[in-house]
Amino acid sequence: MKRILLEVAYDGTNYHGWQIQPNANTIESELDKAIEHLTGETIHVIGASRTDSGVHALCNLAVFDTESRIPPEKFSYALNQGLPEDIRIRNAKEVDLDFHPRKCRSIKTYRYCILNTSFAVPTQRYYSHFYHYPLNVEWMAQGAAYLTGEHDFIAFSNQRTQAESTIRTIYSISVVRQGDMIELLVKGSGFLYNMVRLIAGTLIQVGRGYYPPEYVKEILDNCERGKAGPVAPANGLTLVSYEFI
Repeated sequence: MKRILLEVAYDGTNYHGWQIQPNANTIESELDKAIEHLTGETIHVIGASRTDSGVHALCNLAVFDTESRIPPEKFSYALNQGLPEDIRIRNAKEVDLDFHPRKCRSIKTYRYCILNTSFAVPTQRYYSHFYHYPLNVEWMAQGAAYLTGEHDFIAFSNQRTQAESTIRTIYSISVVRQGDMIELLVKGSGFLYNMVRLIAGTLIQVGRGYYPPEYVKEILDNCERGKAGPVAPANGLTLVSYEFI
């Protein structure tokens, strides 16, 4: 028996998120089918990050156990032959049998893209959130600065979260405009359900002038669900890197 670690990239547009759901197409179910077809074994992968419906990833991680004699590094090539074109294995290697991607200390980096211009761009509709009202990026960056460090992020979590603790650490967060695109980049120890999308939705409200930048600190300090802004749409979110520390 050996445990294989996969680095998985995908366009989440056509999927109902990562995790297997009844009567719904998911990233996890596609991986299971492809591995079972390749090895003849009943396989259930364990994912590192359970991304939501419509969310994309450049480097999500998954492990599975197999008796297959296929060399570990060859799984990426073999599996890509049977996976849909919007899912690709970028790397495969053997890890220890007790390795679990959700039980290791790590730094996850998410990117949220906001297309901030008068008219939508069709080619960006699946990969950014179109917002036509002008946004002040300087205000957004000032508000985002309050989020760095270790905090209780319960106010930035959806009620569906099943996390034992809502304490998380954000190592860095930036808000940068390049032309019509505003990019929010967040590095953290982990994220609660909808946390990045709630942060994005709140900062959009700050950039619009509905909240002052310091209101973000007030949201954190009050620890009240519902104080944060709306959940920003999923299509603007991408998991861009996953580092073990």
